[in-house]
Amino acid sequence: MLRKIIKIDQEKCNGCGLCASACHEGAIEIVNGKASLTREDYCDGLGDCLPACPVNAISFEMREAPSYNEKAVLEAKAKKERKTTTNIESELTTWPVQIKLVPVNAPFFNGSDLLIAADCTAFSYANIHTNFMRGRVTLIGCPKLDSVDYAEKLTDIIKNNDIKSIHVLRMQVPCCGGLDYAVKRAINQSGKNLSYSVTIISTDGKILDN
Repeated sequence: MLRKIIKIDQEKCNGCGLCASACHEGAIEIVNGKASLTREDYCDGLGDCLPACPVNAISFEMREAPSYNEKAVLEAKAKKERKTTTNIESELTTWPVQIKLVPVNAPFFNGSDLLIAADCTAFSYANIHTNFMRGRVTLIGCPKLDSVDYAEKLTDIIKNNDIKSIHVLRMQVPCCGGLDYAVKRAINQSGKNLSYSVTIISTDGKILDN
């Protein structure tokens, strides 16, 4: 079919790759040091790649080309996302993670920074491993569903171990305030002066101002 599609001037192209990054459909790749339109059926002809080119090597032209295949583009994006997710390394370094199951005198507590997170945060906030779990010992719980007094268990953990700091990661929902409250009680009851902070996650996965 005759349609508008991008054209890449190979003489002008410096191979910077900015157009490939700007192309949301993945139609452009760097081949032998030059940008190349490798999938004409992935190019929607809207030209998001044009402003990214610092040497004006990209332009539009009308010519015979396969029609834009939106279904194939979406499938390729989903495949790439699955591959990227699979390659992310876990930052969970200790076990168990449930507050009610972890031993009070577990050796990994000594000298640690604690992350005490509400269960739902792991599903709501996509980058929990890299942004919050990395470098910390993670404990999780749900103050609404777990029929235990977190404050008592956490007090024993703080008293019996050299904890350096505690960070609470909770949801914005009211019931999650119980987790924050239990940690504050535990610190107070332990008699120790610990660095304490809290992050609140919205139900759509965003970090809210405290």
